Amino acid sequence: MRRMSFIPKPALLTVLLCMVTIAGNAQPPKKLCTVMNNHMVILLDKQISLPSLDSFIAQFDLHNLALEELIKIGFKDSLVKQGWMIDEKSEKNHFILTKPLLSPDKLQDLAERIILSENDLASRFPPISGGVIYGHNRFRNKQPFRVNDSVVTFFLRNSKNASGVMLAGSFNNWQPDALAMLRTDSGWIAHVKLGKGKYWYKFIIDGDWHVDTDNELTENDGMGNTNSVVFKTNAVFRLPGYLSARKVHVAGSFNKWRPNELEMRKTGTGWELPLYLADGTHTYRFIVDGKWMADPANADAFPNEFGETNSVLRIGRPVIFELDGNHQLPEVYLAGSFNDWRMDELPMKKTAKGWELPYNLGAGNYEYRFASKGKWISDVQEPLIIEPNYTFRLKGFANADDVFLSGDFNEWSPSGYRMKREGDEWIISVHLTLGKHLYKFVVDGKWIRDPGNELWEQNEHDSGNSVIWFGR
Repeated sequence: MRRMSFIPKPALLTVLLCMVTIAGNAQPPKKLCTVMNNHMVILLDKQISLPSLDSFIAQFDLHNLALEELIKIGFKDSLVKQGWMIDEKSEKNHFILTKPLLSPDKLQDLAERIILSENDLASRFPPISGGVIYGHNRFRNKQPFRVNDSVVTFFLRNSKNASGVMLAGSFNNWQPDALAMLRTDSGWIAHVKLGKGKYWYKFIIDGDWHVDTDNELTENDGMGNTNSVVFKTNAVFRLPGYLSARKVHVAGSFNKWRPNELEMRKTGTGWELPLYLADGTHTYRFIVDGKWMADPANADAFPNEFGETNSVLRIGRPVIFELDGNHQLPEVYLAGSFNDWRMDELPMKKTAKGWELPYNLGAGNYEYRFASKGKWISDVQEPLIIEPNYTFRLKGFANADDVFLSGDFNEWSPSGYRMKREGDEWIISVHLTLGKHLYKFVVDGKWIRDPGNELWEQNEHDSGNSVIWFGR
């Protein structure tokens, strides 16, 4: 496998800072961050005060290690995920945390501070981040990157005296020498062909890695590195007219109807806002100087709970929901986890077989039922799993009558995700987004952690949840 390297500035800063010992002269240290025997070492008093801990975390840029949770509830998976170990020599009153460094000669070579395979990088920085429903770009001092069909023009303002600038990001596996930027009269540009979605990037100016200081969107990658974020948008909300309005916003199901989050930009003919939206069915309204209204240019609408309508935007391919029979009913509605179980929003169309409704959904796990006149007319259906990518397995429990999977990926449904018996296992395949997920099994009504998974964290019931890091 071809390998490549890059310099993660915050991670390097953490290593250099940790070379400074802040222990007292005579008393055992309450907190210590240093390097010993080619290992990063953190010595932490279990009784440390929260203000002192916060100061220590900030001083050495240790925000990603969840040290507060470690001390409070013994939460360890953030540490384990990033290569830290809890030393067996940890004492009653102290944690000793260690992480191996590169060899001393490599430490001097900044280009070798972190080496990641292309597959590692691709999994950590997918072009379309799983679970991202929407996104919009926020730049200062410059306009959002220009888009022409699928080509996005990245622009670095100023740095005119640099001898060379490269662009690296999740779209080219962070290769530092693959994409040279072109000098212009006001900075540097590079043209990149992108599909819709969320991307991470940095500029490499004369060999040094930099975030885009004109971009208000940054994100930590969980490994101590901060990257700039840009969305390749695929939808533009437009409201013609209303040029005398002071402010116009758009809000919808995609941002949980937050009214002041997505401010639209005034144009010569009205207002507009480009967004990235995931595949699915999205409802929305405009807010003009505080007054809510449907999109006057969009005839596709659903009724809402206020006796008005919400405009509808459909992206991606529809799923055909069908209910056989029930012709005697005057009306049938579809409701599910995808529309907050509203029983009066999605009317179905009567067919020769029964009832049907096309409804756009993206990859995910969904529960649904059918209703008429405010009452359910069917049992809970088998969950609809679109693009399953992970199979949960529970060995044993051969005498169990029912086994269900419940987790944050299915809103902790206790009985909607029935597992099937195959051989000596209970199994079910679901769709997981990248990152951390919590789950448990429900065996004949009893909630249990996964006995085949040692990774877990405490919950509010003091019974713990199993933890899985998917795609990391």
